[in-house]
Order: sequence, then C-alpha cells, then structure tokens
Amino acid sequence: MTLTIGVDVGGTKIAAGVVNEDGEILAISRKPTPAKDAQQSVQTIIDVINDLKESYDVDAVGIGAPGFIDNSRSSVILAPNMCWQNEPLAMKVAQAVSLPVFLENDANAAAWGEYRFGAAKGRSSAITVTVGTGIGGGVIMEGNLLRGSYGFAAEIGHMNMVPEGLLCGCGENGCWEMYASGNALVRLAKERATKSPALAQRMLELAEGNVEAINGYTVTQAAQDGDRAARACFHDLGRWLGQGIADLAAIFDPEVFVLSGGVSEAGDLLLAPVRNAFEMRLTARTLRPLPAMVLATLGNQAGLIGAANLALQ
Repeated sequence: MTLTIGVDVGGTKIAAGVVNEDGEILAISRKPTPAKDAQQSVQTIIDVINDLKESYDVDAVGIGAPGFIDNSRSSVILAPNMCWQNEPLAMKVAQAVSLPVFLENDANAAAWGEYRFGAAKGRSSAITVTVGTGIGGGVIMEGNLLRGSYGFAAEIGHMNMVPEGLLCGCGENGCWEMYASGNALVRLAKERATKSPALAQRMLELAEGNVEAINGYTVTQAAQDGDRAARACFHDLGRWLGQGIADLAAIFDPEVFVLSGGVSEAGDLLLAPVRNAFEMRLTARTLRPLPAMVLATLGNQAGLIGAANLALQ
C-alpha cells in the first residue's frame, strides 16, 4: 500500500504523519513551531519528515501551510504568522528530503481530509467552515478542490458581512470572521460580562472575576453550565455563522457543510442557532432540499490527513 507523509504547519506546532491510502495515520512526529524564524520553521518541517522517513518507505509529501499559496502549489506567497513571503517551500523541502512535495493551503487540506475520510465522505460537493480564532474554509465541487484562477479561492472569513463594520486584521472592515469566529465569541462574552455581570456569574466565576481572563473555554464551559450571558453569546455567534453559510449555499449549493475548528467543539450549543439562522436566510428554502450541516469528525488531524492524501492526487 502506498504511504505518504502529511504535514500540518500550525502556529504553535508542526506535525507530520505517515498516512496510508485509507487515511489511517501510522506514525506521527511533532515539534514546536519556531517563533518568528522563517527559515528555522522550514528546517523544522524537514526535521519532522526525516524523523518519519527513518522508519517508513514513503512516496511523497503533502504540506498544509497557512497563508496564501501560489497557483502552482509550490510557494507560500504570504503567511505573516510564519514570517514567510514568497517562500519556495515545496522546492526547499523536496531538495532536503529527496521526495516529491505538494503544497496546499491548510484550510483546503483540512477540507479535503473531511471530504475523503471524515464527515463529508461519500458526498460529491462539500464546504468546510473552520471556526477558530478566525474563519477558514475549503470548497469541494464535483470531487475537486476549488482553488480559483490565482489560488486564492475560499478565503471565506473575509467576505464582507457589515459594510463599514469592525476593522479586521486584513485591513478591511466588516469581514465575516469579525462576527462569527472564536475571537468574536470572546469579544461578545467580555462585552456581556461587563454590561450585565448578574447574567454572567458562572462565566465570571470561571475567569476568577477578571473579565479580561475570559477565553473560549470559559465561555463554552459557562454556557454548558447554563450561564445566560454565555448562551446568548453562542446564539449571536450562531446567527452570524448561519447567515454567512446561507450566503455560501446561495453561491455554491453544496450537499453538506462541515463545521470544524475549536469553536465547533461546543456541539449543539453552536449548531442549533447556526441551523436556525441558516434555514431562515437560505435562498429558495421552500423549493429545495436543505444541505446537511454536520460537525467535523477528524479533529485536528484533518489537515495532516488531507495533505497526505493530496500528495497522492
């Protein structure tokens, strides 16, 4: 059976795994991501691959990297968190490990993993919406990843939802991820805890009375414990997510939407308001079947598995 190595390049760790054709991980190597050192990050990718090559005969490497990837899938045009700009990543790694290397955007790689082996397996079209600190996405139509003419497709977190709205890190105003991401959830929670502390008692208790200590875990746990302010935050977040997903449905009309990322681990706390807002906003909703909406099943291994499988394509 053909084996490949998938690499998931994250902000805190770089993980590589030997993966077979069935999407099963046979071995994993992990190392911390070097802080603000572009070339040391490249070397760490090489190191985790070489760790696995010592024990397994592999045919190729797939790398899921953050940022904008050029359309030839060979270079990272820009990944600020990795300090990469016009970085010929695939070439450098291929020369160092003596294997063919395929490069893909990390959100696309995760979407492909869920499509081939996870929550979207068996579907012809799927959109994965990754809700973390921001919003990432991957669009698969008729079995193909939608990359666009220049490789920049599916940057869905930067769809404009509120003209002249909140300033996003990308420099524009009103981006979707400013209202429907993990960062947005924490911002909403801090605002509610400040304005209505009586409704946020459990949230504040978990944060030891310090509003600034509220984080994603605090909000999720408080909501699960019945905190009214925390539950209201998930309702608002779900509304924004559902409306944006309905807009994606109007454009792409997929069979299934897969929600992944840290915020999605809240389960029905998030999924219920998302579905409600989605169904209320969906174009031609009385004339068509509703797309399925499910939670991801591969967790934080989706990108690694997807990158490894893309190296086979």
